[in-house]
Amino acid sequence: MASKATQETSAGGVVFRLEGGRPLFLLIRDSYRNWGFPKGHVEPGEPLDQAALREVGEETGLAGLTLRGEVETIDWYFRFRGRLIHKVCHFFLIESAGANTNPQREEGITACLWLPFDEALAMISYANARTVLGRAAAMVSATPAER
Repeated sequence: MASKATQETSAGGVVFRLEGGRPLFLLIRDSYRNWGFPKGHVEPGEPLDQAALREVGEETGLAGLTLRGEVETIDWYFRFRGRLIHKVCHFFLIESAGANTNPQREEGITACLWLPFDEALAMISYANARTVLGRAAAMVSATPAER
C-alpha cells in the first residue's frame, strides 16, 4: 500500500536586476550543491507573496526587493527521513535594487550568483526550475516595470 504524502507549501522568487539594460537573474547554491532559486516554507496565515519576499531576503541578504508578479507554481515529490513529501512551491518575479548578496549559510546556502538568462538556464539543476526561469524572463522582457 502506498503511503500518503505529506504536503508542504513553499514560496520563493526568481530575482532579477537590470545591468546596462539587460536582466541578470539570481541563482543560489543549496547544501546539496544544486543551483536554483531562493525559497522556503510559508508560515501559517502568511500570504504567499510576502513569504516569497521574506524567504528571498533571508536566504540572499538582499534588501530593496519589489514584487513584480506571480510566475508559476510547481510541485514535486521527494523522500525525507523515510516520509514521502509533496512539495508545492509558488514562485514570484522579484526585482532587486541592489547586487550585494549574503548567502544564508546556516540554511545551507553556499553561494549566490547573478547571471544572464542563457548562463542561468544552463546552470540550474532542475528541469522544472528551468521552466520557471523561462517564464520569468518572458515576463521581464514583456512588461517594462515602473522604474
